[in-house]
Amino acid sequence: MRSVTTTSISTLALLTALAAAPAYAQDADAAAAGGESDNLLEEIVVLGTPGGAGVKKQDASFAITTMNDEAISLAGTKSTAELFTLVPGVWAESSGGVAGANIDVRGLPGGGDAPFVTMSINGAPIYGTEMLSFFEQSSIFRVDETIASAEALRGGPNAVFSNGEPGVTLNFNLKKGGEETEGRVKYTTSDYGLNRVDAVISGPIADRLYYMVGGYIQSSEGIRNAEFNSEKGKQITAQLTKVFDNGEINLFTRITDDHGQWYLPMALNSGNDLGDFSQLGNATRFRELQINGNGDRETFDFADGRGWDGSVTGLNADFDLGDGWRVRDNMSYTKGNADTYGLVPDGGAIQVQDLAAGTATTLGGQVLAGTEYVQNYGHWVVQKDLESFTNDLSLNKMVGDHDFTVGYYKATWSSDDFWTIGNFTPLHNVQNGDFLDANTTCADLAAGGSNSGCWAYGIESAGDATADALYIADSWQVTPDLRFDVGLRREWLDIDYILDSGPGYPDGTRDMAVSLKDKAWSYTGAVNYDINNDLGVFARYSKGSLFPHFDDVRENNLNINGVKQLEGGVKYSGENFGLFGTVFYNKNDSFSATVGADIPNAAFKTRSVGIELDGHYTYDAFNVSFIGTLQDAKITDSTTAADVDNTVLRQPKWQLRMAPSYDIEFGNATATLYGAVQLVGDRWGDNANTNKLEGYEKIDAGVLVTLENGLFFQVHADNLTNSHGLTESDPRTAAAPNGRAILARSVKFSVGIDF
Repeated sequence: MRSVTTTSISTLALLTALAAAPAYAQDADAAAAGGESDNLLEEIVVLGTPGGAGVKKQDASFAITTMNDEAISLAGTKSTAELFTLVPGVWAESSGGVAGANIDVRGLPGGGDAPFVTMSINGAPIYGTEMLSFFEQSSIFRVDETIASAEALRGGPNAVFSNGEPGVTLNFNLKKGGEETEGRVKYTTSDYGLNRVDAVISGPIADRLYYMVGGYIQSSEGIRNAEFNSEKGKQITAQLTKVFDNGEINLFTRITDDHGQWYLPMALNSGNDLGDFSQLGNATRFRELQINGNGDRETFDFADGRGWDGSVTGLNADFDLGDGWRVRDNMSYTKGNADTYGLVPDGGAIQVQDLAAGTATTLGGQVLAGTEYVQNYGHWVVQKDLESFTNDLSLNKMVGDHDFTVGYYKATWSSDDFWTIGNFTPLHNVQNGDFLDANTTCADLAAGGSNSGCWAYGIESAGDATADALYIADSWQVTPDLRFDVGLRREWLDIDYILDSGPGYPDGTRDMAVSLKDKAWSYTGAVNYDINNDLGVFARYSKGSLFPHFDDVRENNLNINGVKQLEGGVKYSGENFGLFGTVFYNKNDSFSATVGADIPNAAFKTRSVGIELDGHYTYDAFNVSFIGTLQDAKITDSTTAADVDNTVLRQPKWQLRMAPSYDIEFGNATATLYGAVQLVGDRWGDNANTNKLEGYEKIDAGVLVTLENGLFFQVHADNLTNSHGLTESDPRTAAAPNGRAILARSVKFSVGIDF
């Protein structure tokens, strides 16, 4: 574990200077003239606007980050959740693998999964509620070459439009076909056995009818090698676009079957390499578990990890009805399985000599020395059959200087679950370690000081929910420079939930049947003022609502969590420099967190104040983008009195990311040298602020070479210094010396062609 020091800051300065240095080698005329930059604030964003109407980023009265396909490619992210490292105000722990991230927003309370995060495609949410236990929305989305751009809206009008998300919404815009046929084919390999092929093609079908189709197939051993291909999957996306004289219709579908090993906290005291350690291996890949009260048993393959086997289909329609009227509709339908198969630690690792017997033997017959480490691990099975339908219909009318919108949002969603979790048994705590034989039990390790709970829990449940919401909005252009934006939302929620909660498996007894109805108001208001063509300011106040989900019902956490946010921002877009800066203050009325069997549930209130920066500087062939977050998030009230005035768990007080790049032209080729430095401050692993997670740095670098004939080559190195920064401690056993580190250094190589 490494903390951020002056050496880290020096590394950041050195990387920026090295990338910038060639800019001074340009000829004198170019240096005097400066350079033209792509004006990112001229981009059209659809999030935060009624029905996804769209507005220039420079004109937005809310905090939004945009990413084009090039920025996404150069980031070299290993999961969808890792894209949030390009968004200020968001803390994403993508160290869990391709699925199952923990994502927190602006100091709002969390504790696991992503309670304030929504993902959408073409402006349509992909699931009806933000998260469930063992499910957050980035787990069912995969980034590939079919993505044209992404945008992340924090707070603000999120609370009123679409699904009323009070935290952050990350929207992906798919590529569209046009008059010319064009495409890309790319092959990628790596130093951890990756084999991946991406492809996309688009073009015309008939007059004003266009298509786009693309996807990928891939497999790899994974950076944490489990002795088999632990990451594998495929995806195909297709979109049809029909253009009419007065509007447009898009129809898309995205079919995914992609899974990866679930990376979990590991022992910090047993000497294993934190960057590539995997307890899971061939010896522990399969486990037979009891699945019901009849004594039936089933063998599960834990190579399946966490992932998504399902589809997201959507429709977008936008039509000008004439006389100032416009109608828009964004629809999505999601169905599939988001299952979890994980090998989860229970308590810390202890030495064999700490056992009462003083000896231990593996199932394979290896007699362990007294100084070797053993640890309890459990095979967890969580099977989730998900379905969701969302539709956002809005009608817009221009009346003089007023832009009025009325909308109706409808969503239905369900989750049918089977769980058997716990199931702990002792393992030899080495890379891909074996089971211990029957002479050593979970209880033996607990008696030896491991702090294990040795518990088991299972459920079978079914939940169905419906949300209906009406919203109205007005954008009043008082003068050419001054605009007021207001919005009001009324939402009704209806949940039906039944539960069989057995011991380590469902036992056939119905333990709960609940029907819950609730409702809430949300609203937002903003003023936007353009000082000149390049500089603008805004201020906004919002009140949003986070409704309970199925797991909240199971845990009797039935409160609606009200989130109030006050924001102010400045937007500058010059010839070489652009900056989007936002200050924010938020507070939540009540939040209940279920953090583990060994740690009591907690209900608490928070307040957070912070600053977010999102900018770029361009000079000729040199560019540097940067984001930064400084926040102070405190617990203001809690059922655990000792936690009051403590820092909200997990989230750092500050983050900084700088990503310089430089283009070099030679012959018929262009080489882009790029890098990124991410600096993260200290965090606490628990609300009690007893488990401190020290700050760390992560450095990436790469080169992209593009030829005139469309060929391109890319080398991307992730975590160059092999930093072992911890993203979390043990969420279930606070006293256990466990933690989850970011992934070890890795290198990817891609070759492809654009046509």
